[in-house]
Amino acid sequence: MQHRKIRQARPAALDIAELRRTFGSFATGVAVATTLDPQGVPKGFTANSFTSVSLDPPLVLVCVDKTASCHGAFAAAAHFAVNILCDAQQHVSRAFASKSADKFADMLWVSGSTGSPIFPDSTAWLDCDVYNRVEAGDHLIVIGKVLNFGHSPQKDPLGYHRGSYIGFAAGHSGRAP
Repeated sequence: MQHRKIRQARPAALDIAELRRTFGSFATGVAVATTLDPQGVPKGFTANSFTSVSLDPPLVLVCVDKTASCHGAFAAAAHFAVNILCDAQQHVSRAFASKSADKFADMLWVSGSTGSPIFPDSTAWLDCDVYNRVEAGDHLIVIGKVLNFGHSPQKDPLGYHRGSYIGFAAGHSGRAP
């Protein structure tokens, strides 16, 4: 069978707002990535891109926007944690998605084995060494090797879909601000 290359006209410029809505069609869990900056100050953000990568070795990744106030901390950190939020933690997601100078104010957290902040009320958490970093467009992909982790099977995870928080418990749904 022969294959031919089909010539197509170059697509018009992408409508970024529409692309964002398209990306938002993928329902995801909600996670907050945390680390310590070089002075030991906790930093973090609500990650719109988090995924497991590998079991052997155990790897996960988060994507940090290069314009985020915590970008420098994640670009320099040797360790980070990922906190997978439970359905009662919308306030945590909102705080870490905000431009607040002190996102850790009024947050209950403990230091993981690497020193990275872990939220004990989360449905799950992973404490990681930085394994690799990859520049990708307007984001920095930070890949972590999982050193320690924990989960609470009795806690339902928080989700996000098309601009709204969603829950996985029967009949639970919430609207983002």
